[in-house]
Amino acid sequence: MKKVVCTTGLVSILFIASVAAQEKSAGFIDFGKLPGSNTGKQFVEVSIGRPLFAISAKLFDKSEPEFAELLRGLQLLQVNVVGLADDNRAQMREHVRKLRSDLAGKGWDRIVTAQSGKEDLAIYVKTKGEEAIEGLAITVLDGDKEAVLINIVGSIKPEQVAMLGEKMNVDPLKKFSQARKK
Repeated sequence: MKKVVCTTGLVSILFIASVAAQEKSAGFIDFGKLPGSNTGKQFVEVSIGRPLFAISAKLFDKSEPEFAELLRGLQLLQVNVVGLADDNRAQMREHVRKLRSDLAGKGWDRIVTAQSGKEDLAIYVKTKGEEAIEGLAITVLDGDKEAVLINIVGSIKPEQVAMLGEKMNVDPLKKFSQARKK
């Protein structure tokens, strides 16, 4: 009897774990332990989940219905900023390099690369076919000052990105929907 109870318990735990793993969106990124995040240096962590996006969407339902729809499609926004110093700079650069390599290996598309001196930016997207973006990842090494990691998870349609570009007057975003159709 003990064996049956233990086996049933183990199977239940494995089932719950597999369901939880499936609920993680393909657009989610685990940034892992960030070098220097617990050493008293500058460290900022922001995490906004689905409930706050849903509440925010209600505020825009009447005045900006397209924006409200975009907010309803978001699941998570996570932002990490880590101050760089002599004792964590090399580790953080390596961490970002590995993160970028992992994203490329997991089917994320690198859509922007920008380097100027010690500044280094890369933007990746994880798409769901041609219908939506499931995740957006932005990695920035701002010289010797800080590293910034951003992950936006949800279902974002190309026309919503273009709409944001229009509202914010960002030309590359305005053209996003057109570029996806080609």
